Amino acid sequence: MDVQTRPLHINQERLKERIEALAQIGKIGETGVCRLALSPEDRAGVELVKGWMEEAGLSARIDQFGNLIGRLEAENSSAPVLMLGSHIDSQPYGGRFDGVIGVLGALEAVQTLQEKGGRPKQPIEVIAFCDEEGSRFQKGLFGSRGILNQLEEGELERTDKNGITRRQALLDFGCDPERLHESVYSEGAIGAFLELHIEQGPVLDQREEPIGIVSGISGPLWWTVEFIGFAGHAGSVPMPMRKDALVGAAKVITALNELAKADPQAPTVGTVGHLQVFPDSRNIIPERVRFSIDLRDIDLERRNERERALRTVIEQAAQENGLSYTITEDTNSEPRYCADWIKAIMREESGALGLNPPELMSGPFHDALALSYVCDYGMIFVRCKDGISHNPQEFSTYEDIALGTELLYRTLLRMGTK
Repeated sequence: MDVQTRPLHINQERLKERIEALAQIGKIGETGVCRLALSPEDRAGVELVKGWMEEAGLSARIDQFGNLIGRLEAENSSAPVLMLGSHIDSQPYGGRFDGVIGVLGALEAVQTLQEKGGRPKQPIEVIAFCDEEGSRFQKGLFGSRGILNQLEEGELERTDKNGITRRQALLDFGCDPERLHESVYSEGAIGAFLELHIEQGPVLDQREEPIGIVSGISGPLWWTVEFIGFAGHAGSVPMPMRKDALVGAAKVITALNELAKADPQAPTVGTVGHLQVFPDSRNIIPERVRFSIDLRDIDLERRNERERALRTVIEQAAQENGLSYTITEDTNSEPRYCADWIKAIMREESGALGLNPPELMSGPFHDALALSYVCDYGMIFVRCKDGISHNPQEFSTYEDIALGTELLYRTLLRMGTK
């Protein structure tokens, strides 16, 4: 059975038109998107999607965390919510599908449910979570953690590269940081969570499979490391006397790469994607270097081993170069696994579509990671060409996206209707 003859209930053309319309907001180049969290572009995107939610018969609001929430009521309005969604904020050099298909696919699934006369047995909410990416303030999952009261001390005072605090960005977005508590969900208020997302990896593309069922999400460990040495003239300070913070950082960055590759069969990944050098002059020895560490693995013990080894390297680099250092832990989560009963529904409904999708883990984290701490969750992956993501070349076909959305719709029917 090919894609064209599969019995789809969702409106593929409507979904495509919405994805393409949203991609015009914050567009860079021909296919890229820069729609940073809590930016004017993000607000414009939220307003566009909010209008679509209202067209679909949902009541829509923006909460104090900057989340966009569309709600379909049920006879029992106090029943735990079945929540679907993802995010529409992007990386500074991002693609047009990351997060977006999870929001617009969820909206399409719920709109189709409405059009087919489905009767929800519990309230259904479609959410575009604020700042999943974490690229602007160097800490992600803000909106999804926010509604669960999982924010950490000092998060509102984090600044972007222009010195704007998250608190000020929320105010500029139209939110009130003093009223965040009003947007927190009470314990037990969320029954389950579903998320559709592009894979952001090459497995489905290599297997020539349009969609996959996610087994779990790797546990991310995010640090901010800072080395402090002493600035001096690049032409006059002898090499043995230098306290070069960038040399220390280079040792750690190289070691992280080697530690992540130590077992070629393991899915361990390590990345330094953000680095700041002070004074940032070609003829001054770097006095202070701050950089990010991103270490992930589906096996927590293996990740812990890499973490211990990396801490040793940091200490050695500091001693060898006469530096002091700090390690700030920004994110730390163990791997989180999808609910077996939700995966079983997805597998049955995939069979009805003539598909046998592989089960695969997610290296990237998603809003589902935060939700996994309060409810069962399930995820569907859509194939993306060559596994490219966080790049304007990110690409998924609308046929594959439609299949993922159809599976989301059928899963929604099984889980959320009478």
